[in-house]
Amino acid sequence: MATGPALPTVDVGDPTAAVAPVSARRAARRETVRLLLRRPEFLIGVIVVAFWVVCAIGGDRIAPHSADFRDPFHGHSAPLSNGYVLGTDRLGRDVLSRIIVGSQDVLVIAPIAAAIGVGLGTLLGLLMGYYRGLVDDVLARIVEAFLSLPVTLVGLLTLVVLGSSRTTVIGVVGLLFAPIVARTVRAAVLAERELDYVQAARLRGENGLYIMGREILPNITGPIVVEFTVRIGYAIFTVSTLSFLGVGLQPPSPDWGLQISEEYSMIINGYWWTVLFPSLAIASVVIAANLIADALQSVMQR
Repeated sequence: MATGPALPTVDVGDPTAAVAPVSARRAARRETVRLLLRRPEFLIGVIVVAFWVVCAIGGDRIAPHSADFRDPFHGHSAPLSNGYVLGTDRLGRDVLSRIIVGSQDVLVIAPIAAAIGVGLGTLLGLLMGYYRGLVDDVLARIVEAFLSLPVTLVGLLTLVVLGSSRTTVIGVVGLLFAPIVARTVRAAVLAERELDYVQAARLRGENGLYIMGREILPNITGPIVVEFTVRIGYAIFTVSTLSFLGVGLQPPSPDWGLQISEEYSMIINGYWWTVLFPSLAIASVVIAANLIADALQSVMQR
């Protein structure tokens, strides 16, 4: 009797069968890293961020002076005069030292706030995209309500009520970013929930939480990583804006936004350096974060 071609079989006892998916993921990660290292915008962004990370770690140890050091005889010294590379502010505090030490607040608050926003937004997006129906309708209306409000204005009003502290600023900024991330994650989940691997998990009798956490989430890590990188840049800008408005970090913190707030009125008197250099510091980190995010998005969409 004629027989058809033999079907391929997999030896379940063969350890290479389990190792193959792991090896494939490692190869994919190596390829992603290789592609990223070939993108100049990614390298520039990483170099700029690395520079500020070194400044944040070194802090007072690498700064010429303490952030609170005051030279009463050289207030508003111009750059490259009286031994001050970037000049001094009206209290005689070294601008360079305060920028270096101020990077600590930026590189602590922004990543933590971004992580809170991305974590909560991912959870909401998974629930909205997977369950749909009533869950999606209720959560979507809440998210849309928050998205209709200006982030800075909501943060300003919230911090006025709750008071300004590092912990409060981190929590408020993180919560403000969650609805934006939720919308992005929801869209990614909707694209995945009807694919074969999700249907197979349902047929196996897996519950929704398992499918969201073990099946869908690993396949939408690309958009989540990009969102996290983008949110770091936005968090830096938002925290600096809140400090400039007087509801973020408070004196004597050398926060960059606070430095600008304390000195911007002096520009008309010709003391431009006390505002320019902290502004350039903020811009450099925000631009670097966006460069990294753009490179990640381009590579992960290939």
